[in-house]
Amino acid sequence: MIRYVIGKLGEALVAVWGVVTIVFFVTRLLGDPAALLLPVGASAEQLDAFRASLGLDLPLWEQYLSFLAQAVQGDFGQSFLFNRPAITVVLERMPATITLAVTAMVFGVLIGGGAGAIAATQRGKFAEFAVMTLALLGQATPVFWLGIMLILFFAVDLGWLPTGGYGSLSHLILPAFTLAVFVSASIARLLRSSLLDSMKEDYVRTARAKGLPPGQVFVWHALRNALIPVVTMVGILSGELLGGSVVTETVFAWPGVGRLIVQAIESKDFPVVQAGVAVIATVYVSINFLVDLLYGVLDPRIRRKEP
Repeated sequence: MIRYVIGKLGEALVAVWGVVTIVFFVTRLLGDPAALLLPVGASAEQLDAFRASLGLDLPLWEQYLSFLAQAVQGDFGQSFLFNRPAITVVLERMPATITLAVTAMVFGVLIGGGAGAIAATQRGKFAEFAVMTLALLGQATPVFWLGIMLILFFAVDLGWLPTGGYGSLSHLILPAFTLAVFVSASIARLLRSSLLDSMKEDYVRTARAKGLPPGQVFVWHALRNALIPVVTMVGILSGELLGGSVVTETVFAWPGVGRLIVQAIESKDFPVVQAGVAVIATVYVSINFLVDLLYGVLDPRIRRKEP
């Protein structure tokens, strides 16, 4: 188990390093922040002095090594736009993003888990057809379109909920539901498929042959083993919700990290972009690292396959 944990931890660290490195070089393609932040009539000397103060006059490889050394300590420099430490600006937005992601995941797991179980136990019936049709539509519907439609119907036409913003439970409902649709659809389809495979296994037949109640066979034998791939899916979706809710945060004017990164890109605020992506990558990789460990606990065969 120790070797398994060390191996997964090494993979996680390499993944974070890779993402941070890519972001560093990509942000250098956004343009010159000096030209954006200084007045239009700034002289060449003023531009050069400003670049020197930010270390942008150094060779790219020196900038990269300096960036890595500081990033390890959690220092991504000062935000050009907010004139504060970039990591502080990002962490201030994390609670909003986490609130949205956790709420959407809870909704998604409850709805998707129930729907997937119904579809698996109602094989060949209308309930299965309805669940699978809705799940397919949920996965295929663009998030931005769904968000706009929900705003038009519940906020503009009915006036039940606010069109966007942050600060109360009513502001959370529409963006959380928008994200939960894809999550619930993905979990429903995967759980149904996994349950159908699990219910064909010998250990389920043996449990039935022993005369165990159908509910006990379903929960303790079929469902328990069917949840293993679902756990992995939940981990992946959790990371995607934290890092991939940019569109939803923008549509609903939700002040999360995703929206902050978009604003930073538009303003060529390198430090905030780098800090935001680094934080999201770290959270995403950490969640998947924990899921890998849980996967190894649920299925010891995974650990045994490790060299």
